[in-house]
Amino acid sequence: MDSKRVLAREAMSRHTTFHIGGPADYFLLPQDAEELGRIIQVCQREQIPWAIMGNGSNLLVSDRGVRGAVIQIYRNMAQVFIEGCRIRAQAGAPLVALSKKAMEASLTGLEFAGGIPGTLGGAVSMNAGAYGGEIKDVLAEVRVLDRSGQIRTLPADQLEMGYRTSVIKTKGDIVLEAVLSLRPGDAGEIRAVMQDLAQKRAQKQPLEYPSAGSTFKRPEGHFAGKLIMDAGLRGYRVGDAQVSEKHCGFVVNRGHATCADVLAVMEHVQREVREQFHVELEPEVRFLGDEETGCVL
Repeated sequence: MDSKRVLAREAMSRHTTFHIGGPADYFLLPQDAEELGRIIQVCQREQIPWAIMGNGSNLLVSDRGVRGAVIQIYRNMAQVFIEGCRIRAQAGAPLVALSKKAMEASLTGLEFAGGIPGTLGGAVSMNAGAYGGEIKDVLAEVRVLDRSGQIRTLPADQLEMGYRTSVIKTKGDIVLEAVLSLRPGDAGEIRAVMQDLAQKRAQKQPLEYPSAGSTFKRPEGHFAGKLIMDAGLRGYRVGDAQVSEKHCGFVVNRGHATCADVLAVMEHVQREVREQFHVELEPEVRFLGDEETGCVL
């Protein structure tokens, strides 16, 4: 593996949209599925802990960093191919880029994903969605590397996709590639829908600050942001971590927030919502790293 794609003691704050996180022992950038498989084999043989990440848009990384190897599937595994009404793409392809390519090919069905900051792999694993659409609505099949090292292709109807979950997530498989099934449309109309959604997102979401997107999952029968607002927590702050004043469903980094700051805000929010409304808020953000005991994630 090229030494330029093997980094030691790499600051994870450089690789997350939260801009938070201490150093990973090893930060690896495989160029294809075969190299990824070899890396995992070495880690397993040498008993080195390892974790997979995309572009870090849904990660809160410990201030103490990550012991072992962090393997990023993003820049080197992001090819996209248009095949009629289908898009076949590698796991590291950003959803924003996929949506744009679909628009350029006059394919409709992926407009909802135009502002989701994650990659296709993470989106498939957690069934990402926004504005009434979800990945499961357009997913045809997925190619995964399972924990035994086998590469398998699975049809979408075997993935048990639900709200922010799938069998891929529960089993810990690694998405390598996915096929999306779209419909013919008008490029101008698709562009108009995407521009409208982008405008709504800019108006409602705190895009001016680093974050990991929606901090908590939507509780059944409720909206996390409204519960947090109704609990009187708009603007609640610990250090530079703050419940967004623009959208209470987001915890943002006002400058130099630490993981500990974010966890303190999240714990307080969970406690207040539980006490006031008897609703448990489950984190949507994914935690990675070596953190003190008692963390809520």
